Amino acid sequence: MTRALNILQIVPSISLVYGGPSQMVRGLSSALARQDARVTVLTTDSNGDEGQAPLDVPLNQPVETDGYRTLYFRCAPFRRYKFSLPLLQWLSRHGKDYDIAHIHALFSPVTSVAATVARSQKLPYILRPLGTLDPADLAKKKQVKRLYATLLERPNLKGAAALHFTSQQEATVSERFGVNTQDIVLPLGVALPEFTDSEADAQRHIRQRYGIPDGVPVVLFMSRIDPKKGLDLLLPALESLRHSGKPFHLIVSGANPQDQGYVNQIQQRIETSVLKECTTLTGFVSGGLKAQILQAADLFVLPSYYENFGIAVAEAMMAGKPVVISDQVHIWCDIKTSHSGWVTQCDQTALALALTEALHNPADRRQRGENGRLFAQVNYGWDAIAARMIDTYRQLLA
Repeated sequence: MTRALNILQIVPSISLVYGGPSQMVRGLSSALARQDARVTVLTTDSNGDEGQAPLDVPLNQPVETDGYRTLYFRCAPFRRYKFSLPLLQWLSRHGKDYDIAHIHALFSPVTSVAATVARSQKLPYILRPLGTLDPADLAKKKQVKRLYATLLERPNLKGAAALHFTSQQEATVSERFGVNTQDIVLPLGVALPEFTDSEADAQRHIRQRYGIPDGVPVVLFMSRIDPKKGLDLLLPALESLRHSGKPFHLIVSGANPQDQGYVNQIQQRIETSVLKECTTLTGFVSGGLKAQILQAADLFVLPSYYENFGIAVAEAMMAGKPVVISDQVHIWCDIKTSHSGWVTQCDQTALALALTEALHNPADRRQRGENGRLFAQVNYGWDAIAARMIDTYRQLLA
């Protein structure tokens, strides 16, 4: 009988305010546990980067959750950068007890040093870049990142057992700083909030809650409020539709614990535009409310400038919603081949045309949404992905 693997997942934070990366680690850890792996998540108590209170969790002791255990450590002394000396000290003492570490994030001090510690202990590790090796992301603070890469990330890339990319496009465009790497391409899984209401009840509740008239299509943006998400394309595109008389209601669900200033800019832009009367900003949502908003949507949109996977898109597909995305959301090929929505360039006019077509054809929306649901169930289910991940871990260790 094959021995169960003892696996570390290391991530700066698993607070859901950070969106996809946190969801992914939670979902993967739970699914790996269902495959009989012993999983420990090392993380910090970070819960936002601009003065928010830390997570209210026990520190330095295991917390059992969904078949795996999580160890939270105080985020200090550099809270803004989610650093934790106690986490690294724990890893230095106990890393040798594990078969492999899966490290989520580059250019984050705690994970960068964690990879260095793993190398010192000869603990094999996989790095998941989270899109940070995309040239568009590297262009931000370019000189600082080049220095950081030279000192820390290049040795980490060189010493990694593999790099984990979530799409082939992410692997293709990613910078390696002159290092030859072994790549694995595995998508993320989707664990939807439980739908406790029927779709009709959820739609009725959300329309009443936010004052949306019956018969008006609901366009949903549900993601982190960040410049890379393409809101500077989406808002003017929808303004042009509004000026043309096309009825719709926009729901913007999301926050940004690292940049409240940008969130305020978006709110101000909407408040002073023709979208004011047909837009609801919900802030960050989770659980039952998130499920109801997904059920109530007629169309999901994410015109990002770069997105290494797009877990929010996969969630919308799993919920049976057609999607409008840019061709820089790296699962766009899945959308195109499965006829699950509309794919457009990062261009305001092209986005407006795609939205117009989608809003004009309710029957087509429904069919594409059902196509997406079927595709996501087969390709983005956590249990199938976890089984492939276990095989990957064993191959790397062999």
